[in-house]
Amino acid sequence: MSTATTQLENANDTRLRGARWWKEIGWKHLFAIAMIAYCLFPILYVASAALNPGGTLTGSTRLFTAVSLANFTDLLTNTNFPRWMMNSFIVATVTALGTVVMGAAAAYAFSRFRFRFAGRRGGLTTLLIIQMFPQMLAFIAIFLLLLTLRDIYPFLGLESLFGLIAVYLGGALGANTFLMYGFFNTIPVEIDEAAKIDGATHAQIFWGMIMRLVTPILAVVGLLSFVGTYGEFILARIVLARPENYTLAVGLYVWGSDERNAPWGLFAAGAVIAAIPIILLFMYLQKYIVSGLTAGGVKG
Repeated sequence: MSTATTQLENANDTRLRGARWWKEIGWKHLFAIAMIAYCLFPILYVASAALNPGGTLTGSTRLFTAVSLANFTDLLTNTNFPRWMMNSFIVATVTALGTVVMGAAAAYAFSRFRFRFAGRRGGLTTLLIIQMFPQMLAFIAIFLLLLTLRDIYPFLGLESLFGLIAVYLGGALGANTFLMYGFFNTIPVEIDEAAKIDGATHAQIFWGMIMRLVTPILAVVGLLSFVGTYGEFILARIVLARPENYTLAVGLYVWGSDERNAPWGLFAAGAVIAAIPIILLFMYLQKYIVSGLTAGGVKG
């Protein structure tokens, strides 16, 4: 009886073993371990440089030979790094909120309304064509525009954080509208019609119902916008000229661009601190990322 039971259990056991396991599954584990080690090495290298009071980044082949928080203390007390980080938070947060609201409003309009002249298809096609041109073509135009606006509206001109935010908002509207448009199409129109029968206006439907149903895509767009503007360098370098108005990307670049006296210890410590908010934000919103990016491709 026991022999028959053992044979039956062996027949029902579908687990892979031996050479077959290595051929179908084992090599994937080895490849994953190798990729993790490859990705962790730069992080460990920067962390070692941040904890090294000697302030060296190159020329050392041994990690964590000296461990000290002197670079972090000096970074937070004797530099403009806290001001730069605050500027980055202001720019990224305001841009993310503005992008979500503007993109959601545009996507709702394209999804629900019908236009008499250009039409929905014409409007979406125009946005798509605009996105085809690389952003570098507009650098000179943006600089001259902000230079002129500085004489009329100083808070929107060069060397202004709000001017940089306005540039970011204008550049991100097209792509985010397309991303949200497909998601808005997955929301049944019958919900809008039922709310209209009850006397709801378009604003009440949009803010009270639709915005709650599209929370995943709002989180994804807000996250992508925050991360993109938090570490953006080129436009920030063009718009912001004063050291006190720098964002993190511009400030760290100025430190690293000094070929002879670059404070690599401060640079590495700043890079470690600057990465922490992005990691925490990804961990908090990770449940929305996959659903928000894939649900919009079902219909539309």
